[in-house]
Formats: sequence, C-alpha cells, structure tokens
Amino acid sequence: MEKFLDNLPPMDLMRSEKMTLVQLIIPVESAHRAISYLGELGLLQFRDLNAEKSPFQRTFVNQVKRCGEMSRKLRFFKDQISKAGLLSSVHPVVEPDVELEELETQLAEHEHELIEMNSNSEKLRQTYNELLEFRMVLQKAGGFLVSSNNHAVAEERELSENVYSNDNYVETASLLEQEMRPTDQSGLRFISGIICTSKAVRFERMLFRATRGNMLFNQAPAGEEIMDPVSSEMVEKTVFVVFFSGEQARTKILKICEAFGANCYPVPEDISKQRQITREVLSRLSELETTLDAGIRHRNKALTSIGYHLTQWMSMVRREKAVYDTLNMLNFDVTKKCLVGEGWCPIFAKAQVQEALQRATFDSNSQVGIIFHVMDAVESPPTYFRTNRFTNAYQEIVDAYGVARYQEANPAVYTVITFPFLFAVMFGDWGHGICLLLGALVLIARESRLSTQKLGSFMEMLFGGRYVLLLMSLFSIYCGLIYNEFFSVPFHIFGASAYKCRDTSCRDANTIGLIKYSDPYPFGVDPSWRGSRSELPFLNSLKMKMSILLGVAQMNLGIILSYFNARFFSSSLDIRYQFVPQMIFLNSLFGYLSLLIIIKWCTGSQADLYHVMIYMFLSPTDELGENELFWGQRPLQIVLLLLALVAVPWMLFPKPFILKKLHSERFQGRTYGMLGTSEFDLDVEPDSARQHHEEFNFSEVFVHQMIHSIEFVLGAVSNTASYLRLWALSLAHSELSTVFYEKVLLLAWGYDNIVVRLIGLAVFAFATAFILLMMETLSAFLHALRLHWVEFQNKFYHGDGYKFKPFSFALITEDD
Repeated sequence: MEKFLDNLPPMDLMRSEKMTLVQLIIPVESAHRAISYLGELGLLQFRDLNAEKSPFQRTFVNQVKRCGEMSRKLRFFKDQISKAGLLSSVHPVVEPDVELEELETQLAEHEHELIEMNSNSEKLRQTYNELLEFRMVLQKAGGFLVSSNNHAVAEERELSENVYSNDNYVETASLLEQEMRPTDQSGLRFISGIICTSKAVRFERMLFRATRGNMLFNQAPAGEEIMDPVSSEMVEKTVFVVFFSGEQARTKILKICEAFGANCYPVPEDISKQRQITREVLSRLSELETTLDAGIRHRNKALTSIGYHLTQWMSMVRREKAVYDTLNMLNFDVTKKCLVGEGWCPIFAKAQVQEALQRATFDSNSQVGIIFHVMDAVESPPTYFRTNRFTNAYQEIVDAYGVARYQEANPAVYTVITFPFLFAVMFGDWGHGICLLLGALVLIARESRLSTQKLGSFMEMLFGGRYVLLLMSLFSIYCGLIYNEFFSVPFHIFGASAYKCRDTSCRDANTIGLIKYSDPYPFGVDPSWRGSRSELPFLNSLKMKMSILLGVAQMNLGIILSYFNARFFSSSLDIRYQFVPQMIFLNSLFGYLSLLIIIKWCTGSQADLYHVMIYMFLSPTDELGENELFWGQRPLQIVLLLLALVAVPWMLFPKPFILKKLHSERFQGRTYGMLGTSEFDLDVEPDSARQHHEEFNFSEVFVHQMIHSIEFVLGAVSNTASYLRLWALSLAHSELSTVFYEKVLLLAWGYDNIVVRLIGLAVFAFATAFILLMMETLSAFLHALRLHWVEFQNKFYHGDGYKFKPFSFALITEDD
C-alpha cells in the first residue's frame, strides 16, 4: 500500500508548489533592468530587507517621488480629457520605450501648456460671460427705464397711498413719495446688474431692510442660462434695477451686491447711447466666440494627442514606480556597488529567473554578472497554487477561509465537485437549474469582453464565479431530475409511474393512497408521490437520510486527507494517535448509522432508526426486537460503542506524553532551551500548537491536544446534525416553489380573465426570479460554504499559511 501511494503521480492542486529562498547580488548598473525583467516574469516574491526604515529613509525615495509626481500629471490629463468629453484611445499608439527623464520632461511641457490654455480659456470665458450679462442687462434694464419714465408715476402714487398711508411714516418720506414729486426727480438714481435667480428673493429682502424701504426693485428673468466659470455649470440669472436716492444708499446697495455675488453694469438713460453700447457689446461677443472656439479646438487637439499615448505612459509610470518600490526593499552591500535582495521563488521557476537575470546583465552591458544562489530558510515559505480560469474561483472560496499552510493538502481539489453538488442538493429543481445555466453560459460566452471592462462589485463577483455557477446549475439540473421537480411540477420523463389509482375515479388518491403495480420508477422520485397523502413523510425521510450519508462521507474524506497530510509530513504520531482514533470514533457511531440507513433501504425494513441509535447508548444489551435489521446487530453495537469510548482517551493522552518523552530523550543532559532546528517540529509534531523555535511546554501541548479531542468528539455529533441543513433547505425550496406555482400561477389561471392571468404570470415570474433564483441561490450558496469551511475543512485543514505574492507587472492595478 505504501509503495502504491508513493508511486501515484502528484496532483497539481493537491500540494502547493515547492518554494525556495534565493539571494540575489545585483550590480548597481544592471539593478533596474534586472528588476524590470523579474517583474515581467512575475515569479519572485521579494522580502523587505529595510522593514525597519521609513519610506523617506530608503535609497530610491527620490525616484519614487518623481514617479508619484508623474502619476499626478497623468491623472490631471485624464481628468481634462474626460471633462472635455473626449475618449482616450482604445488602441493606443505603440511608440518605442522612452527614458523616464525624457517622459518627465514631456509631461511637464504638456502640463504647462494645458495649464496656460486653461488659464487663457478661463479669462476669455469670464470676459465673454461679463459681456453676455451686460447685453442682457442693457436689454432688460433699458425696458425698465423707458417704462419708469412713461408709465410708472401714476401707479407708484397709488401704491404709495395704499401702503404708506399710516401716520407713522409722515416724518420720513418714502422714496416713492419723493419720486412722484417733480421737484425731487433730479435726485433719483439707479443701479442695474444681474444675479443668480436662486439668490434674487433674499437679495431683494436684504436691500429692502438696508434702505428701510427707500428703494424700488425691478427684476426680470435673463432669458438665457450662463455658464459658471468655476463649476462649468449652466446657471439661471435674473436682471435687476434698483432705484434709490442718496449716496449713502448707493454705498449700501453696492456692498450688498458684492456680498451676494451680483455683477453691476452701467446702463445709460439715453436710448441712443444704449443702442450704441449694445452694438459694441454684440460685436465684441462675436469676436470672443470665435476666439473661444479656436482655443477649444486647439486645446482638444492637444488633449487628443495626449490621449493617444496616455495609456502607455500610465502603464510605464506604474511599472517604473513598482520597480523603484521593489529596489527600496533591497540592501546595498558593504562596497555600495551591489544591491542584495532575498525572495521566494517556486523551484520550477529557478531556471526562468536565472535566464531573466542573465538577459539583464547582457542588456545592461555590465562587466559583472548577477549572483543567484539558494539559501536555507527558517521561516515557512509562502503558498502558491497554479490555477486556471476554471479552478481559480474554487481556490478563492478556500482561501477566503484561510490560505493553506505550505504543502498541506488543498481542499480546493475536492471543493470543485463537492461544493456545487451540495449546493444542488439544497437547490434541486431542474427548471431553476436551467435558468442558472443560461446565466452562467451568458457570462462565459462574454468572458473575453467582460474581463476587460470595469464591472460593479456585484457583477464582478458574479463574473468571477461564472464556472462555479456553471457547475452549480448542472448539478441542480441533475438533483432536480432525481427529485423530479420542474418549477415544483413533476414529469413522467423516464417512463410511466409505478403506482396507479384503486379505481378509475382516483377519488382515494389523496386519502387512502395509490397501489403499486409495476417495477420502481427507473430514475429519481416517482411523479405519483406528488399530491399523495404520504408525499411529505416520504420526501422528508429520503432527504434526511441522504443528508446524513453525504455528511458522513464528506467528514470521512476530511479525516482521510488528514492521514495524507500526516504521511506527507512524516508524522507517524498523527497517524497513530489522531487519524486512527478519529476514524474509529466517527464510523463507530455515524458510519454505523449510515450502514443502517443503506440496509433499511435495501431490505425495506420497518425498523425505527431513532430507537436503534438512542438505545444503543441507553441500553446496549437489550434485545432489539422488531428494530433488528440483521443478524448479530446487538453484539456489533456493543463492540462499536466500546471502540468509540476507547477512541476518546486514545486521541487525548498518548500524543502529549510521547512528545514529552521524545523531547527529553533528544535533549537529555541539557537544560530546556530553544530548539536548534525545525526538524523536530516537521518530523514529529507538525500539528502541534508550537511553531518554529519555541520552548517545549508540556502543559500547553496537553491543553491543545485536549481542546482538539473535545472539539472532534462534540463536532462529530454537531457536524453530522449540521448536514441536515441539506434536507431542510431542499424542503424549503421545494415548498416555496409549490406555493408560488399553486397559489399564484394556478390560482390566476383559474380565472377566465386575461388581465388576471397576466398579473398572476407576472407575480409568478417575479417571485421565481427574485426569491427562488436570487435569494434561495444565495442562501444555498452560503450554507454550502459553511459545510465546507466548518464541517469538512476542520478535519484536516489548518489554513494558517500566507499567499505567494510575486513582484509582477501583470498584477499591478490602476488603483495601485
């Protein structure tokens, strides 16, 4: 058996890639090129040898700052291009690589040119807006002045008599009263201007209070929206004319205009002068429009030329910054002529890394080659699995719980099948499965296009799990065919039913039941169970027992994987005192229960398994009577119970004492101190609580083993019960589907009204899409996730490793 297992070919995903710690000694002249080539290769994870230094104390801090400044300029260009409504080129111009200094000079020139164009454009726009406002004020205010000269006197007299007839106003004559007297008209003055419509009401109220009512405020909408030069938004404005008397009132009004951001423009009372100024303003407006259009065309041309190279420049700056950030993780040697770096590298990639370093030496014309040699590592290496588009999503599901310890068994190998299958057990309906399959196929068909787009968080998660969704839908169709449910409706797909009614009327089908007249239905649940009086008890019994069988099988798989872990790390202690008693304990109780379920199914026995399992503990020596399924069942139960009782101390006591004995033998005659090598941990105790070099502490090891044993004993019961969620969620999904079908769709179809039928169909479609296909999918997904993370993985998976994160240009995102 040992030879057979040793000769099995290794699985790609079963164990993480073997890693090695390497040291690089790189001459300064070829350092930049070497790091660039390693970034293109993406198979070396550098260690930070300057972790104690702040970012500002590192060697290449000035280059990093320069790259940061160039990134800022590129972001400025990108914002300007988007504000101008232009699109950066989808297929950028590929130009030969430019030096960083040359690019820095280009970017500085482009930024200076753009800032100057923006400044000129802003000044021209401001002048244009002022002239536009002046034209509006001339049009509207001129109308106010003509109106006030010709028609306002009588109306103002009437208004004044109505409003100011109170005796309290006798001492202070109002402006309107003065305006009606011909002798006072020489002192009447006015200020005209324009203000945002949103501020007009508050502006008028403030003027009224400041002048104590001694003013006349006329306003009219400008009729056109004006662009705000600051926010570049179109703003509605209102033209106003304020009539007043006295220098003091003029000063107050001008201050209020300034506070409210109102622009005041002089309007002559003479109509001929107004016309002359209007002509001049219109002439200057047309000139400015021409100048602005020319400026915008020139600016857009400059931005378009930048847009052709923007993607390439941004990529180059990101790469350069990443290179210098990596160089900052390296140390200078004592001569200050070489950089020393350390990092993790997969063993299969050593030749590729060495080839990249040789190319860097040759291309940089260095007289000294780069030294590459393997080092002995004390710390645990990073974990690296080579995944593809299909397996990556399943590996992410496992890594979300915890990254695998270096070289331990990877649950993702089994998760690829068990995860979508357990989901389907809870979601089984081949109609709903087809809907999920269509969604998955759409995502896979558009894979190449969607992978290049920036998606929302939900859509990105859905797209990332497209292959998980594909297998979930396929297994849902399979389980749906077993359950014989298509949107909760059974079909005679695989032939005729094995049952028939007692008479032609079928009146007793739902009360007394049906009679069996032929062989069992060839595949899945017989459609005649649907609507019968024993439908729910039969399906509950089937799904509950099936859940226990699946749960015990998956937990056994987890314990078997712990054996392969222990065997891989050459830990015979874990095999003898952990794997063996765990297998005995679990299968003495729940393996036996699974055996009883299968025997009961095969024999058609009426034995009560609840009674069998309860009295196996309470009265193991009593006769089983009608609950006996096979000969020798009672003595077998006693033996299994004794084995389960023996397995608990077998798990708990031997391992800590043997570890203590081995430690004392190895260090006999020495004081307890730090262990010199990690061999003891790897060979003898990979599963202990101690890591690296720690002083042996018997009480700590014993407590850890006790916790582990208690957790397993209690978990064997609770985890088996936890798998009953497969039955519960399957039942809930089936019943919900039945309710929506019978109480919504069939109920609406019972009415001879097309509107009611359409409403019923719409409600059924909405409930199916949002409740059964979205909420139920999410629910089943989360429960399948829990069964893998807790019930399956806790039998063998430590998940306390750390991911291999190589320096790779391909992994640098735009956000970085």
